[in-house]
Amino acid sequence: MQVLLSAPRGFCAGVVRAIDIVEIALRRFGAPVYVRHEIVHNRHVVESLRKKGAVFIEETDEAPPGATIIFSAHGVAPEVWRAAEERNLTVIDATCPLVTKVHVESQKYAREGYSVIVVGHEGHPEVIGTLGQSPDASRLVDSRDDAGTVAVADPERVVALTQTTLSVDDTQEVIGSLRERFPNIVARNDICYATTNRQEAVKELAKRVDLALVVGARNSSNCNRLREVAEQAGIPAYLVDDADAVDPEWLDGVERVGITSGASTPESLVEGVIDLLRPDSVETLTVAEEDVTFVLPKALRNDESESRARRPAGGG
Repeated sequence: MQVLLSAPRGFCAGVVRAIDIVEIALRRFGAPVYVRHEIVHNRHVVESLRKKGAVFIEETDEAPPGATIIFSAHGVAPEVWRAAEERNLTVIDATCPLVTKVHVESQKYAREGYSVIVVGHEGHPEVIGTLGQSPDASRLVDSRDDAGTVAVADPERVVALTQTTLSVDDTQEVIGSLRERFPNIVARNDICYATTNRQEAVKELAKRVDLALVVGARNSSNCNRLREVAEQAGIPAYLVDDADAVDPEWLDGVERVGITSGASTPESLVEGVIDLLRPDSVETLTVAEEDVTFVLPKALRNDESESRARRPAGGG
């Protein structure tokens, strides 16, 4: 058996920053530190941080008054900030800067009288946070069907924002449908560099292997999109949380296995899958190089911690 690894894969800069924020906050302030929602969508990451003293909650009222709370990389609506202020919580914001950019866009266009169409998956934490930036002006579009029926106040003043972890190809189709209805639409491409690079890498990987394994969490949007991209390229593809989730029957008659991982997946989980497969050779297919870094929130910055947050991202 041959294994071909996709690169880039694994942690993106936003995930590195979010995990560093929790770890540094625990060292600086001591346990417990409360984290609203999973800091990133990977149970292995969450369990590791829980063992260090992080307490994961879903709403701010689960944190005692005066506690330190961290908002996850997915971002939150302004009402969540207000709820935290009412409980006198010390907030550390781990929202990915690329998600924050979408929030700023929503507020800007809403102030200018635009209807804000948010293209994304209903119920995803990032989408909930983006819709909450300009709730009166925002409408969710989850599919091409939604694009055909969404109602706006003024068809001449429409902007489309996107969840950062969508399928690049599927999103282009949705935007195309919106453009047919609203020719003057302002279409912002908010799909992040990490999502785009990992999907392009999987497309190339699929040309060279018989089967693809995507290592990552089932509740991770970007991991699910990687599996879909591989399947659309014409090969069997499976999303596995770790090596224990690999079904040996999938590998019957398979000579070339492609492996990638989502932006919130630790590289150790990829290594575990490789160890399980015991391949005769392991090669890496590199499609892009990533050197993106994000600084920490001001409350956590110093020379030592900032250097940790600036680790190279992207895997491979």
